[in-house]
Amino acid sequence: MMDLSQYSVEFITIAIAHLFAVASPGPDFAIVMKHSIQYGKRAALITSVGVGTAILIHVAYALAGIGLIINSTPWIYDLLIVLASGFLLYLGWGAIQSKPVTNQSSASSLDQTTPTLNDRKAFAVGFLTNGLNPKATLFFLSLFTVVVSFETPLIVKAAYGVYLTLATMAWFCCLSLVLTISSVRGIFVRNGYIFDRVMGVILILLALNILYNEIVLPQLL
Repeated sequence: MMDLSQYSVEFITIAIAHLFAVASPGPDFAIVMKHSIQYGKRAALITSVGVGTAILIHVAYALAGIGLIINSTPWIYDLLIVLASGFLLYLGWGAIQSKPVTNQSSASSLDQTTPTLNDRKAFAVGFLTNGLNPKATLFFLSLFTVVVSFETPLIVKAAYGVYLTLATMAWFCCLSLVLTISSVRGIFVRNGYIFDRVMGVILILLALNILYNEIVLPQLL
């Protein structure tokens, strides 16, 4: 029988690193917050599940050793950066075009004024936001290269991946529940179009920051 206690330090290190990573503001945080305020609890929770599910992609290629291919073939990583930035720019541009909604003066009217977002799209946006996040790519490649030992059995590494997926879902679902409390959400919804535009600017700035730091800046150094 496998002695799992020998992997406790490895797991604790992974859990702590993931906690700091998932709690730091980024594209995932921005899109879950946006959907919480704009579309309500159901859409936000499904978006959170999409974000968490995408973790499996990062874990899969980290375990498959695709990180070595990415590191040895820079254009693949550059393509990922461009795709991720383009997706964030698309979301940001849509958000800054948000217009004022009438009859939105009180928190009691939230149910009548909340626009809808179908479950499939909510999940897809969350999934793509995390799946195309280059910071997440670097984080998981580093995690499974530096922290996780080469001798660690594949089944234990897979268990790490399941934990990271569930932990990510739990974090963003909790964030969604807090942001969709009527008293909290009502503060944002009263001036929802302003919030949407601000989030749009944040998403665009995140995209430009990724492009600059990952593609432009390395060329200048």
